[in-house]
Amino acid sequence: MGQAIYNILVFPGLFFLILFGWAAEFIDRKIYARGQKRVGPPWYQPVADFIKLAAKEDIVPEEASATSFKLMPLIAMASAVTAFFYIPLWTTEALFSFYGDIIVVMYLLTIPTLTFFLGGWYSRSLYSTIGAMRTLTQLFAYEVPLFVVILASALLANTWSLSEITKFYALHPHLWIFNLLGFGIGIIALLGKLEKGPFDIPEAETEIVAGSFTEYGGRLLAFFRLTLDIEVIVGASLLAAVFLPFGLNLTPAIGFVIYIIKVLFIVILLAVLRTILARFRIDQMLDFCWRYLAPLAFIQILINLLVKGLLLR
Repeated sequence: MGQAIYNILVFPGLFFLILFGWAAEFIDRKIYARGQKRVGPPWYQPVADFIKLAAKEDIVPEEASATSFKLMPLIAMASAVTAFFYIPLWTTEALFSFYGDIIVVMYLLTIPTLTFFLGGWYSRSLYSTIGAMRTLTQLFAYEVPLFVVILASALLANTWSLSEITKFYALHPHLWIFNLLGFGIGIIALLGKLEKGPFDIPEAETEIVAGSFTEYGGRLLAFFRLTLDIEVIVGASLLAAVFLPFGLNLTPAIGFVIYIIKVLFIVILLAVLRTILARFRIDQMLDFCWRYLAPLAFIQILINLLVKGLLLR
């Protein structure tokens, strides 16, 4: 019981997630700044920002639904952290696992986006409402390609368990190469899920201030921002487990180092893409996802079906 509590709250649980999330935010902001020929923030800036926000007063808009307004950041953070426990990190076994956990993880990672929508909707602010509608609209654009490529990898492994998927690719290390198309689609879809450029349409500061988060401040905004940092690590860990499943059969120490490298590689890739690409309009985002990403995701399923029929029969 004590070990389980330690795993959930400290390592590889909440405390580890928060520290790793802040480190990922620093790297992301540093790369973004360098791409614009700026110095960028110091290493402690994410921590300082959190402390500054947490020290401020929480203000609830007069017309807002106070209970829902306050609950959304906590629900968002809880769902993102919970999803992390079902993802294999540096071994082939997740902290908790069961058959079908891949569906639960995808469901849990959808909840933060829904809380962004509900938080903006219950704020009753014009900018928040517009941002909330953009958040929900964008959800239907990237979610299908992301789900399809994750399930395509599961289809090849013939299991709906993330731990079993990593075990399969550990036994067949040459097969991960066939999922490279899915990995590329997953990276692009993850940009949309995290609302990072070029898909930062729901919180476009030049248009709608901060979108769904416009009326949030203090500890509530701090928790929302912390959730986004945590979601970066959870999303990168999911892609690493599904599409880069190597280094999992080594010693825990070496596996941990490889896990950190894989996640940081994905974080850097996300930062570079958001630096070099200009923001899409919401209609362009929908058109891009449904015209290009979704068909490519289904091509990934066809590739895996062919590989399964020809190489694994």
